[in-house]
Amino acid sequence: MGVHRFALLTAGATFVLIFVGGLVTSTGSGLAVPDWPLAFGQVFPPMVGGVLYEHGHRLTAALVGLLTAVLAVWIWVVERRAWVRGLGVGALLVILLQGLLGGLTVLYLLPMRVSLAHALLAQIFFCLTVVLAVVTGPEWARGAGRSGGPVGPELPVLSSVTVVVVFGQLILGAVMRHTGAGLAIPDFPLAFGRLIPPLESEAVLIHFLHRVGAVAVLVCVAWTVLRVLARHRRDAWLLRPTLALAGLLLVQLFLGALTIWTQRGVLVTTAHVAGGAGVLAASLTLTLRASRSAAWPSPVAAREAVRKQVPA
Repeated sequence: MGVHRFALLTAGATFVLIFVGGLVTSTGSGLAVPDWPLAFGQVFPPMVGGVLYEHGHRLTAALVGLLTAVLAVWIWVVERRAWVRGLGVGALLVILLQGLLGGLTVLYLLPMRVSLAHALLAQIFFCLTVVLAVVTGPEWARGAGRSGGPVGPELPVLSSVTVVVVFGQLILGAVMRHTGAGLAIPDFPLAFGRLIPPLESEAVLIHFLHRVGAVAVLVCVAWTVLRVLARHRRDAWLLRPTLALAGLLLVQLFLGALTIWTQRGVLVTTAHVAGGAGVLAASLTLTLRASRSAAWPSPVAAREAVRKQVPA
């Protein structure tokens, strides 16, 4: 139970790190500190202006790195499942690589490919922490103890597709941010007063694809949510992440619109970045739980299997 709570803490700290990283991008503070790994040759420079955001991001990343190291060692000591131990080690290696990419981003003056890799690896690392938080929980070990009906393969497949679509949308969002296309289409819900804008520039195309991606995410999430509500509403283990997914997506769509209406207000834009990570975490949690439930026999099936094994 202790390792599960620590995994939850690490995942929560990673979510905060994504928000702080979003602040760096939203405020244009990526080069506020020109050197790495020190900051102006110091460990703690004066935290003023953009330095507050950039160096604050570094300090938060260092804390997450420390938490990840402790979690990896703890899992290695107490966990019997080899694949979970492997995930713990993998998370530690990914956060180390992420720190290196962050340093290269500064040293090479925000190169596009490195910046995008840094943004996307952050989401991958967050997914790893979410997986560790889910699979170390007591409900996972019990097979959830479902009160609902059996879970077939359809829900895990559908929720997995949702995760892929959400991650693809996060890729488009990262490309849009790092190419400066966030306001390439300045109005919403229309685009230059039309449903489909004139795709005459790369920035407009990237921005419009992000909006199309939002529609794809909405369709997948709505389909997944309706599936759970129709067949598994009595299963709290599946219902909780489903409701969280629906709520987070509604908030995320509103934040996306608000980003345009406020002309990329710093807090709104940053919340939109973090909201995407939240939607990804909720959809991934649902996928993991649905897969676990599908692999675990329903209570009725379990009792029937036991009955057949008992000689008459």
